[in-house]
Amino acid sequence: MFTGIVTALGEVTAIAPIGDGRDMRLTLATPAGWLAGAEIGASICCSGCCLTVVAMTETSFAVEVSAETLSKTTLGTWQVGRRINLERSLKLGDELGGHIVSGHVDGFGRVISATPENGSTRWTFAMPAALAPFVAAKGSIAVDGVSLTVNEVTRDSFGVNLIPHTTEVTSLGRLRPGDPVNLEIDMLARYVARQREFAA
Repeated sequence: MFTGIVTALGEVTAIAPIGDGRDMRLTLATPAGWLAGAEIGASICCSGCCLTVVAMTETSFAVEVSAETLSKTTLGTWQVGRRINLERSLKLGDELGGHIVSGHVDGFGRVISATPENGSTRWTFAMPAALAPFVAAKGSIAVDGVSLTVNEVTRDSFGVNLIPHTTEVTSLGRLRPGDPVNLEIDMLARYVARQREFAA
């Protein structure tokens, strides 16, 4: 489990096909000391995707990604040099600064626009229509693993405001119109909707 509060920016340093080319092994560089205490088998949220560490050094770790994950996330588009939002898994007693994030991507979004608005920037993202019922104004959503508050939502898009700090410490400030992003809806919304299916 995660909170959607990015604690480091990593960088893809190597990509290798595995599993007859259908799966992929990624190596990501991290800031010095960021992996302290981590072990093989640890879960790390990588731009919204919960991935398992299969190898590591003091300043890098490797993960293996299945064809299923590649088909449901933006990982298949990653290239060497790409900057990645990183978050270590939540420990009991840690501060919950964002919202509960599982690292299980629900769908792709795309950047529509980024417009300066006073001291922040209003970002609008397209989303699959199937996710719209789970996104609410003033609710939470994770975009590439970053916990954000929804300002407005339509049938196929939503808007958020990013303060300068968020664009500086995450990869979101590097996005451009048309870029794909990983979306994870609020876990609470998912289970409320499921309960309503049985109550109907």
